[in-house]
Amino acid sequence: MLLPIIGLILGAVLGAALARRRGGGRADMAQWAAVWAIILALAGVVITVAVLRG
Repeated sequence: MLLPIIGLILGAVLGAALARRRGGGRADMAQWAAVWAIILALAGVVITVAVLRG
């Protein structure tokens, strides 16, 4: 399923937007994007596994 990939992209965009709104520089936006991408990608993996096992 594509849920982890969608979570990865959505997380990166969301993280960069949050960092920019808080006045962060490029490094802050990159770090926030990476962290949020990982979080939402892992959430997508967990949801995918739960759906496929259920």
